[in-house]
Amino acid sequence: MDIKFNKNEDHNKLLVSDLRSKLAKVKLGGGEKRIEKHHAKGKMTARERINFLLDNPDDAIEIGAFAGDGMYKEHGGCPSGGVVVKIGKVSGKQVIVVANDATVKAGAWFPITGKKNLRAQEISIENKLPIIYLVDSAGVYLPMQDEIFPDKEHFGRIFRNNAVMSSMGITQIAAVMGSCVAGGAYLPIMSDEALIVEKTGSIFLAGSYLVKAAIGESIDNESLGGATTHCEVSGVTDYKAKDDKDALTKIKNIMDKIGDAETAGFNRKKAAKPKLDPEEIFGHLPAKRSDQYDMMEIINRLIDNSEFEEYKAGYGQTIITGYARIDGWAVGIVANQRKIVKTTAAKTKPTEMQFGGVIYSDSADKATRFIANCNQKKIPLVFLQDVTGFMVGSKSEHGGIIKDGAKMVNAVSNSVVPKFTVVIGNSYGAGNYAMCGKAYDPRLIVAWPSAELAVMSGNSAAKVLLQIETASLKKKGEEITEKKEKELYDKIKADYDKQISPYYAASRIWTDAVINPLDTRKWISTGIEAANHAPITKDFNLGVIQT
Repeated sequence: MDIKFNKNEDHNKLLVSDLRSKLAKVKLGGGEKRIEKHHAKGKMTARERINFLLDNPDDAIEIGAFAGDGMYKEHGGCPSGGVVVKIGKVSGKQVIVVANDATVKAGAWFPITGKKNLRAQEISIENKLPIIYLVDSAGVYLPMQDEIFPDKEHFGRIFRNNAVMSSMGITQIAAVMGSCVAGGAYLPIMSDEALIVEKTGSIFLAGSYLVKAAIGESIDNESLGGATTHCEVSGVTDYKAKDDKDALTKIKNIMDKIGDAETAGFNRKKAAKPKLDPEEIFGHLPAKRSDQYDMMEIINRLIDNSEFEEYKAGYGQTIITGYARIDGWAVGIVANQRKIVKTTAAKTKPTEMQFGGVIYSDSADKATRFIANCNQKKIPLVFLQDVTGFMVGSKSEHGGIIKDGAKMVNAVSNSVVPKFTVVIGNSYGAGNYAMCGKAYDPRLIVAWPSAELAVMSGNSAAKVLLQIETASLKKKGEEITEKKEKELYDKIKADYDKQISPYYAASRIWTDAVINPLDTRKWISTGIEAANHAPITKDFNLGVIQT
């Protein structure tokens, strides 16, 4: 291996080390002291509950671990959005589990909490995946109620989804393991089956203090809405559990009796590891986002037996398309080629150079046709993003780049097979859209620590913003020296670089996770297994499209 490979490897392994450190911090939720107080009440933490419930916690994937990261500092923060969401197996059945983290503001709902819960329900609905709610929440975080309560994608949408999911036949099980108050009380009761834990679980529309203030009645919370009340008097809940472990064991027993669902029939054979060492990804992936590299070196370390059947290999070479298997599942891969290539395509001059990471007309045309083929063959699509955007300039405009780009966006938008997106490096501008960014409904979208998501690169954006800033200052009569200009540029770029970080995107749930590249196969395999619960009911149709 050469020096550049070693430098890349060191850089990318440091990024993964930083990822591990950030995840370790996130997993502490509200902090060690609050965890101790939680345990003192005889309660397990959200993560402990999920780990006890799942057959094999190490095989699970976590959605939105970085939700809320760096947000709400004036309110003390909201680690992981105050809720833990994982996809794993319970009694052999794949499920999605949603657990309130009561060590974070007593499990209160911040705006990002609502967004994360809705994302969990979206995954359940798209994949017809059973969902288990482990409820322990004080309800809406009142200082921010205007940002979580009244809008379409706010708190109330959760209960609307409960009803829709029930009509779709999606299994919903809820265990009330702590507070469950006000509007939040509807969630467990709109589930198929509800459990409640003695002494620690409670459900009511209004607590004892509010009841006293509203109607003058004096009553304690346990008598008002505890386990005995709801299991023996009101009939609101279906099962009483003596403690957290008992409740979780009852859920396991319920899941054990559920029949198998109809499948979509995606092709799977016995899984095989890549022949090429996945660890070498760290050396092939460049430390600088502007450097060129061969994307096939990455692909061959992600796919079974490193076997790839490339589609239209000599045409539209800045996008790679082809068939492979990941953990046994058949997939169609659409990836940005990041090395400079020579092309003799009809819309370009013979032996013209094309830059890696840029989508040209011929590349967009090839990707469109490949996506259509995968839809016809019922093969899930995997998008590997390292894209700077579509090619610009008079030659591209005259050659119809907008039309060809629109065809690709159309194909991605109307695809009926499940799509999975991995942001490996750059994810800029319209390239993000064409390569199945969040707006195009990937079943799962994850980023590597090397990823950058933005309208354009930090350097380009900083230069544009600098021009605007200096022009504004000059109009005010300020003199812009070379030193002043550099200070402005450095500040603008530093601010912009924060926004293009994969953690900034993950904190806002623009992606589902920031992952170690070595976990990519697990994420895609888990995602396809989930998608296989939902048979395809629509035909692929591009609609009206210019030829």
